[in-house]
Formats: sequence, C-alpha cells, structure tokens
Amino acid sequence: MAGGWARDGAVNEQIEASIEDELKRLKAAQSRQRAESRTHCAECDEPISEKRRAAISGVQLCIDCQQDRDGAFRARGGINRRGSKDSQLK
Repeated sequence: MAGGWARDGAVNEQIEASIEDELKRLKAAQSRQRAESRTHCAECDEPISEKRRAAISGVQLCIDCQQDRDGAFRARGGINRRGSKDSQLK
C-alpha cells in the first residue's frame, strides 16, 4: 500500500534500487581488490613499496595518493529515495 501520489509497490522499488546500487558498488570494489598490485602508483607514478604491495592485494596507489583519495568528498546516491514528502523539502 502506497500513500500520497506514489503507486503501489513504489516504496519496495526504491528499496530494491538502493540495494542494487550498493551491490554494484561492492562488486566494483571487490574486483579492484582481485587485480594485480602495481609497482608504481596509478596517479603519480611513484614506486609503491614492496611491504605495501604485500600487505594490500591489488594496491593501485601510493600512500600519499590513497590518503588524498580517502579524504576527498564523494557523493553517493544522488537520488532521494525516501518516501516522505518532508525529506524532499530538505
């Protein structure tokens, strides 16, 4: 049962779409981990230490570039999937 202007099943469709988005994100991260480690950073071309490559399988970035990427803001989602009208006013 949907309320307001939403059709029946719309809430379930939104939940399923959110789950599907998260699964795609996790699968992409998992495939990156299976990749072979690089000897040089993908961004700055600095050598990646042997200890880092042994500790993290599939490493692609040096420590400095990874810290920059971890600290950078990344928007996730972008779609307001909450069913309440109040959430759309924020």
